[in-house]
This record gives sequence, C-alpha cells and structure tokens, in this order.
Amino acid sequence: MVPRPEIIRSETNGGDISLRFDADKVKRVWSEKPQQIHNQPEKEAIIGKVPVDAGVSNTESDDMATAALARVIEKSDFTKMEVVGQFNLGFIVVRRRKALLPTSQSNSPESDVKVDVMDDLFIVDQHAADEKYNFETLQSTTRIQSQRLYKSQPLELTAADELLAVENIEVLRQNGFEIDVDELGAVGQGSRLKLAAQPVSKSTVFDMKDLEEVIHLLRDRPTGQMVRCSKARAMFAMRACRKSVMVGMPLTQHQMTSVIRHMGTMDQPWNCPHGRPTMRHLLDIRTSGSGPQQSRGLAQVDWSSFE
Repeated sequence: MVPRPEIIRSETNGGDISLRFDADKVKRVWSEKPQQIHNQPEKEAIIGKVPVDAGVSNTESDDMATAALARVIEKSDFTKMEVVGQFNLGFIVVRRRKALLPTSQSNSPESDVKVDVMDDLFIVDQHAADEKYNFETLQSTTRIQSQRLYKSQPLELTAADELLAVENIEVLRQNGFEIDVDELGAVGQGSRLKLAAQPVSKSTVFDMKDLEEVIHLLRDRPTGQMVRCSKARAMFAMRACRKSVMVGMPLTQHQMTSVIRHMGTMDQPWNCPHGRPTMRHLLDIRTSGSGPQQSRGLAQVDWSSFE
C-alpha cells in the first residue's frame, strides 16, 4: 500500500490534522514481534509461577494436582494466608503472598537486588478441609475401646513380627488390641504373645485380620508411629464427616481462618479421607489483568520500532 495522508478530525478546535500511515512498515515490524518475544531470555519469565496442574482446570489427575500443590505450598504458608471471603457457601477463597529469595541482576555488589513475590489466590473446599483435619485428629488421638476375650488367643507370628509387636505395644493398645507378653516364651513359636482383648465399636467388627494389617503397616514405619487398619480409618472418616462444617453453611471470618490454619497442621492436607480435593489454585494475581503490563508478565510494545 502506498503511504498516503489520512485526515483526522480534531475535537478541540475543529481543525484537520495530516497524519501519514505506512501500513506496509507496520505489518512488517509487527510480524517480527512474535520472534522477538520467543527469543527473550528465560529469566524474563514469571518467577515462582504455580504449575497449571495445581489449578481448577486440572480435572484429569488428582495425583498431579497434589504433587504440584506440594511443590509450591509449605505448611507455614497456611499460617500467613489471608481469607478473602466465602464463595457459594461451600468454598473459602484465600490469598497467599510469599517473597522468594532475592536475586541480583549482576555480580556487582552495588547492583540492585530484586525480590520476586508470589501472589496467588487459592480456593478451599470448606467441608473437605475441615473433614481432613478432624480425620487426622481422630487418627492420632483416639484410643479404640477393647473387650477382653474369654480366653487369650496365641499369636502365631514370625520372630520379626513378634519383635515389631513388642516394640509397638502401645500402638496396638491405641488400636484396641491388648497383647500379653510371656518374657520366658520361645521367640517365633506362637507361645510368647497372646491376644487378650480386641477392639469393639457400635457398628464395626474387628478380628485377627485387622491385627495382622496393623502389624503389616508397622513394618514400614518408625517405632511408635501411629497406624490404623482400614476398618478403623473408615470409621474415623465417617465420624470426621459428621462433625465437620458442611457445604451450605455460612462461616464467619474467624471460622474460615480456623479452617485454613488447621490445614498447616496436617500431614496430608490435599485430599479429604474420601479422596475429595481440599484446595486448588485459582489465579496468579500478577497476571490477572491488574497493574502495569510488565508486572503481569506481558511483553511491552516498543513503539519506537515503528518509526
């Protein structure tokens, strides 16, 4: 297109302004922009960005979401998260601002030090988060009631499992299994350990298979660490669900803050005992559209290149 003057009507004095517009040059310069942006050094990318797998758009894999959240959120972060509000009477929106390690723009001591700050919104399922806290609390503190047997039953265990049971006798008692130890009995012969009482619950029936499961779980745990059989975990999950805040329940600022702070005390805060996700990443405030383009990680246009 041949450059030609365009007429623009001025709103101030009603006069005309002559403006030359070279469409071919604009087209050529603009077409070079994608390549220039692609060749920008990686250090200009947003630092500390939360992986996409941790976001609400990931509906395919809970495992990937859990792994992504665990990489970018530490337990201490929950103590500093700010509650923004409650959404749809079922979710808590929180803001996490976190300063990353300062980075220097050069090796010179006099150079400016740049501190990058992560600024993200997360959405928390109020029922799932509170349920997981109550579940883990029950897991670690509940002592299941036991009922003594009419006659003690000898436990036919290997020598290794006998030693494991003796070392974790208190864990077994917390699970409702009372074990009598005959210090003079032969190891691994089925006469040293006897089951004197087993756990009881209103709706859950425990048996020897549950004791075997507990001992099996103890093999891979440090001495004294609490483990529970699958029946006990299901029982605790049901109790935790009933005592947790429900979807549809309006929460005060204090209640919402309490749910978030409790997440920082959990071993695994990412899913409720039934597998329901507790939280997902909503958005990076730095790229949400507020503030200057450079703070949003967008490439600014150098208008001088069009001259």
